[in-house]
Amino acid sequence: MSTNDNQIKHLKREILVRITEAFLSEDFEENARKIPYVMRPKGCEVDLRCCVYKERAVLRDRIVAGLGHSIENDDEYTLLSTYAKQAVERQKPDDETLTVLQGACKGCVPSSVHVTDLCQGCVARPCTTTCRFGAISIINGKSHIDASKCKNCGMCINACPYGAITKIIVPCESVCPVDAIKKDESGHARIDFSKCISCGKCIGACPFGAIHEKSQIVDVLSRIKEGKNVVAMIAPAIAGQFPYPMSKVRTALLKIGFSDVLEVAQGADVTTLTEAEDFKERMAENAPFMTTSCCAAYNELVKKHIPEIKPYVSETGTPMYYTAEIAKKKDPDCVTVFISPCSAKRKEALDNPNADYVINFDELGSILVAMKIEVNNLEDTEFETESSKEGRNFAVSGGVAEAVRSALELKGENVEIHPCLVDGLNKQSIRDLKSYAKTGKCPNGNLIEVMSCPGGCVGGNSALNAQNKAKKQIAEYANEGKPVVDTNAAE
Repeated sequence: MSTNDNQIKHLKREILVRITEAFLSEDFEENARKIPYVMRPKGCEVDLRCCVYKERAVLRDRIVAGLGHSIENDDEYTLLSTYAKQAVERQKPDDETLTVLQGACKGCVPSSVHVTDLCQGCVARPCTTTCRFGAISIINGKSHIDASKCKNCGMCINACPYGAITKIIVPCESVCPVDAIKKDESGHARIDFSKCISCGKCIGACPFGAIHEKSQIVDVLSRIKEGKNVVAMIAPAIAGQFPYPMSKVRTALLKIGFSDVLEVAQGADVTTLTEAEDFKERMAENAPFMTTSCCAAYNELVKKHIPEIKPYVSETGTPMYYTAEIAKKKDPDCVTVFISPCSAKRKEALDNPNADYVINFDELGSILVAMKIEVNNLEDTEFETESSKEGRNFAVSGGVAEAVRSALELKGENVEIHPCLVDGLNKQSIRDLKSYAKTGKCPNGNLIEVMSCPGGCVGGNSALNAQNKAKKQIAEYANEGKPVVDTNAAE
C-alpha cells in the first residue's frame, strides 16, 4: 500500500469502480441508483456516521460528483439514475471542476488562536508583551485572547515557553494558497471559483473527503462506447504510479478501448525547445528573468492573482497543449483524453479546444479494476514516437528547468542560465513571485520554474505512489529516452 493511501482514497476509489461497473452493465441507470444501498445494505454496521441512512446520503453525494455533477446544484430530489442518464448524454464537462459535499463537510470551527489549559500564568507574560494588537490579557491568572482583536498572526504561539497557545486551523482553508475556500452562512466550506486556481490542495487536506473533483469517467467511457477515436495522452508522472513497464500500461489503455496512446512527454519535448528559444530571446533582450508556463495551476494564479508577472511568463504552451495538438493534426475528429496527476489540468482542458477530457490516475486505476484488467499479464506495445529523457523528467521539480538548460547546451547556445525553483505554491512563494514582478528582479536566478505541488507533478493531488518511490521509477524510465534534440517531436 502506498503512503498516499488512506480511508478516504479507498472510499472514493470504490465508488469510481462501482460507477464504472454500473456503466459496463446492461442497465447503467438502475445499477448506479443502487450503489449506496449495495455499499451500505440494511442492517450493516456503520462507523463513520450516526446511522446507515446518513451514510447512504453522503455516499449519494459522492456518486453525484463521481458522475460529474455539482453538489451545489443538487436539489436532493433528483435520482441517481437521472444523474447517470445525464452523464451519458453530456457532451462537455461542467465549467467548474470541483464540488463540495455539504453532507460530508464537518463544518469545522473557525480558525483561531487558542489558549489551552497548559497555561501556567507565568510572571514574565511574554504572550501579552509580544502581541502587537492588545488581544491578550490576564484573567484569573491565565492568558485570555480577545477574538475581536486577534489577527491570528501566531506571534504569541512562538513566545509561550510552555507551548500553551495553539492555533486551531480549518484544513481546507489553511492549505489554500489563494484564500479561495471559506465557510458559507451555514458553516460549510464553499469555493470561490473567481479565486480558485484548481490546484487541488484542498482535496487532499480535508480529512472528511468533503471536496471532490467532478469525474469525467462516464464521459470518456461513453465516447469510447460510441465508437469514437479516443486518444489517451498520459502525463510523464504516470511512470511513477504503477508498478509496471510503460509498454504494458500502454497496452492496458488500448484494452480499455482507447484507439491510441501518446506520451505527453512528446509534447514536453516541444515545450522544451520552444521555451528554450523563448528564454534565449528574452535574455538577449536583457530581461531580468523568465518563468516557465507548464503548470496549469500557476497559469491560473497569474491570470487571477498576479497579472503583473505575466510579461515575465513564457508564452510557450504546456506539454498537454502540444500533445493534444499533435493528436488533432493526425485526426481532427478524435477525442483527446489527458490522464493527469492533478485537478488543475481539468481547468486547462476546458480552455483548450484540442483537449476534450481529463481523468486522473486514480480514475484510471478504478477503470482497470472494474474491467478486471491485469496489467502485468499483458503484452508490451511500444509508443509510435519515443520521447526524450528531458521530457519524461518534466514530472519532477527541477525537470523543466533542466530540460531547458540541456536543450540550450545540446544546441550549442551560449546562454547563461540560473534556475530558481518554486517547489510548491503557498502564501510565501506567492508573495515572492509578486515581489519579483514588482521589482523586476529575482535574486535567486533568471529562469524561475514554478510547480504548484511540492516535488512537481509527481506530488499532484491524484498521485497514487509515495514520491520517493515514484521519482525512482520515473528516473529509470526517463533514462531510456533520447536527448531532447534527437526526438521526432523536435524535428
